[in-house]
Amino acid sequence: MAVVSLTTVDLFMASGLMLVLAGLSLYMSLGLESKIIVFSARMTAQLLLIGLVLRVLFESSNVALIFLMSTVMLFAAGREVWARQKRKIRGVGGYAISTLSMFVSSFSITFLALTVVIEVEPWYAPQYAIPLLGMLLGNTMTGVSLAMDRMTDQLYLRKGEVEQRLLLGQTWQHASQGIRKDCMRTGMMPIINSMAAAGLVSLPGMMTGQILGGTPPVEAVKYQILVMFLIAAGTGFGVVGAIWATGRVLFDKRHRLRLEGLRSESD
Repeated sequence: MAVVSLTTVDLFMASGLMLVLAGLSLYMSLGLESKIIVFSARMTAQLLLIGLVLRVLFESSNVALIFLMSTVMLFAAGREVWARQKRKIRGVGGYAISTLSMFVSSFSITFLALTVVIEVEPWYAPQYAIPLLGMLLGNTMTGVSLAMDRMTDQLYLRKGEVEQRLLLGQTWQHASQGIRKDCMRTGMMPIINSMAAAGLVSLPGMMTGQILGGTPPVEAVKYQILVMFLIAAGTGFGVVGAIWATGRVLFDKRHRLRLEGLRSESD
């Protein structure tokens, strides 16, 4: 069955739902109407732009352009992770941790998948590399941002408890062990829940897109299983790395908690 092409009118009809949602937010005084409108427009512009960029990449398969595109995606994901935190690490440290965590969780896993699992030739083929990297970045940044946000928030709220443990002679690793474990669970729970519900409650996006594009359902399922495994592994690695790095920044070499390195949204 051929893919049904969408027209501009079809998209405008769908966008009307966002106007209804914004109106509902205004009526109920939720204060979300401006964000709904602005972010809907932003999402539309970003996707249209990326569609044009991907067309150029697919036609040229230029490794330099693919690397440039991947780097832009990485830095954008790192910025999103940093921006979602209520209490941010001051200076470039917080952004560096976010970006490095995304690199470990997404770039390395994508490279492994392309070269070892899928074995596509060349390994940087844009129709495989860019979608895989995009899915990993988009999903793992949720887990990493949740974990980092909870880490900084819990250290701030439980400062007295942690400092008492440090005064008793514990290292920063032992004093914050319970907090760090809780943060890691928080970061990994969304993907664990997604795996539990996949196929039974929800049909994941990649599989749905492939089926709509004409791919046999069984083949689409195989790719979706692969992607879920990659996202879960990437999220786990990213969360562990982000929590460890956050601890290294907020505790000094003498195992003292340094919360002056944090700033809240109100600062």
